[in-house]
Amino acid sequence: MRKLDELYLQWPFLGSRRMAQHLGVNRKRVQRLMRIMGIEALHPKPRLSRSAIDHQVYPYLLGELVIDRPNQVWCTDITYVPMQRGFLFLVAIMDWFSRFVLSWELSSTLDTSFCLAALDTAFRHGVPEIFNSDQGAQFTATDFTGALQQRQIRISMDGRGRWLDNVFIERLWRSVKYELIYLCSFDDGRQLWSALESYFAFYNFQRPHQALRNRTPSVVFNGK
Repeated sequence: MRKLDELYLQWPFLGSRRMAQHLGVNRKRVQRLMRIMGIEALHPKPRLSRSAIDHQVYPYLLGELVIDRPNQVWCTDITYVPMQRGFLFLVAIMDWFSRFVLSWELSSTLDTSFCLAALDTAFRHGVPEIFNSDQGAQFTATDFTGALQQRQIRISMDGRGRWLDNVFIERLWRSVKYELIYLCSFDDGRQLWSALESYFAFYNFQRPHQALRNRTPSVVFNGK
């Protein structure tokens, strides 16, 4: 599953047939693993973000918006994280302008509760004007959108299958996986949690970003 995840991150347009060819395994096995992982070809976002039929979907608000300050726009997403035995799901909330990771959570299931926990932690840093997500059932759930509306936060959602609408958090996942997940071997969620805690501290406070004029996300988020 880890090799499949790496291949998918590099070439998300590959279907099960070509995945199987690259990995040298049976196509039916690849199809089964892709279903478990929530991966499907031609869509850069995983299937784990599918919306619920009875949930309201909001328009994308960032198309022509100039984002020039912290706490103007926050964004969120969920990704799959492989371990030695099994896998977990990781959600993160990021400030769009500074790339500062405001909060993150791990879960073995795709219910809304771990996304709400991340949101509650993120609010310790402030309140955004706009909150952007994909159309996943976790983010369109009444409990989640209600927590945003209660604080008069405008809700923005990506177009279906349009990963560029939330490009900075997609880049975060790429960094997390290539700089941590694929370099290590985690036996369980406790090890993974500890490693992610250290990584996000490094990402926020020590890792300079060229797009931020070689400043760290923390410096930009705090206006220093």
